[in-house]
Amino acid sequence: MKKLLFLGFMLCLFNGSAQAYPYFNNNHELKFNAGLFLATGAVEGSYEYYFTEDTSFGGTVYFNNEATDYNGDFGIGPNLRAYFGYQPRSGVFVEAFGLYYTWDEEGLEDNVSLRNDKFSTVALGLGLGNKWVTPSDNFTLEIYGGVGRNVNPEVFQDTFMFRGALSVGFRF
Repeated sequence: MKKLLFLGFMLCLFNGSAQAYPYFNNNHELKFNAGLFLATGAVEGSYEYYFTEDTSFGGTVYFNNEATDYNGDFGIGPNLRAYFGYQPRSGVFVEAFGLYYTWDEEGLEDNVSLRNDKFSTVALGLGLGNKWVTPSDNFTLEIYGGVGRNVNPEVFQDTFMFRGALSVGFRF
């Protein structure tokens, strides 16, 4: 009887060990910017890797069929995020990002025929957003906005660029 009681006590101790936060296995996340797709037809996908409960590193790639749109026809860049929510890996976040993007300039004057109308630039910026996660920690919804400054703007180019997202994601 004492052995059975001791075994039951040990099982209770084993099951009773707890952590402040549950252990998360899903450290990778793929996202699709549905808001940008619905608004402009551009396709933007992102990847995010969580190396702590409050910090992640990721990257973004987008393609747009209209090369004369505001943020061009192709973009790629990294980002670093810090989360401030009550739950790990969700809630309000701040992001620092870099973005390399290309575009075509429209409406060039005829007397500047030697100038190329395809351009590229690099922008660095900050963003702010919020992320919601399902209880299963598999699906996410994110709203995000950011502004960046072009590092080497041409005279005809805007100094600032803007980013926005309404993304749905899947963690694995």
